[in-house]
Formats: sequence, structure tokens, C-alpha cells
Amino acid sequence: MELNNLKPAVGATTKKVRVGRGIGSGIGKTSGKGHKGQNARSGGGVRPGFEGGNIPLIRKLPMRGFNNKNFARKYACVNVGDLEAFEANAVIDQELLYQTRFIGKRSEYGLKILGDGNLSKPLTIRCNKVTKQAREKIEKVGGKIEEL
Repeated sequence: MELNNLKPAVGATTKKVRVGRGIGSGIGKTSGKGHKGQNARSGGGVRPGFEGGNIPLIRKLPMRGFNNKNFARKYACVNVGDLEAFEANAVIDQELLYQTRFIGKRSEYGLKILGDGNLSKPLTIRCNKVTKQAREKIEKVGGKIEEL
């Protein structure tokens, strides 16, 4: 058996049915949609969960639980290893990281430095949050952290 002579099993594939191709095809004229009505129109039909104007089941059931995700603070996060790309003694803030494409978008809550990777030069970092690991690595090489 080789890749160039692989074929689906017999009967595994069937030809696509072409609707609306004449009366002799068995599905001509109205193309199996019957006469008129909502489902006969293009784009017709009802949305998922619609129950003909009745109150849908999903609205009858009580809401349970609480989701705190809506209230979570989303920071723009950068790892210590990513900061290795900057020159020594550079001042790094959220705006600089955005302009150099280290973060995709600015966060309303600010910048958070995470501890993954290594740093070999001193940097001054202006951020809102720093993990313990990141703080140790930055201060070990003589860098400074200015928390906003």
C-alpha cells in the first residue's frame, strides 16, 4: 500500500445531490422544500432554541452559580526572558512594549511582569504588578522596579 493509490472504501463516498435540476430528478421545482412558508425561503427557518413563540426552555430554567470571570483584572503580561531584547539600563513601560510589539494591546489595568526566562542586564521597569520570581531575577542583575 502506498500513498498514491489510497482510495476510500467502496460505498464510503456518495455523489452530492443536486437539487432543483428538473422534474425527472425527483427533487426538482421546489427542491424538496414544499410550497411557500418560512422554510421554503432562502435564509428561512428559526434560530436554535426557538419554540414557536412560547417561552423557551432555557429561559424557564433558573440561573445557577456565579461567574467571576467578568470581573477579572486582565493585565498585559510579559516574561522576564522577553526583556533580554532591550539594551542595558533601558527604561521599560507598557507603551514601549506595545510599540515594539511585545504586547498586542494595552491593558487598562497595566503591565505585569512574569518570571519565566533569564535576564543578564540591568533594566528599569515601570509596571503595575511583578511576580516574586521576576522581582528576584531583575534585582539580582542590578535592575530596578518602579511599581505604578
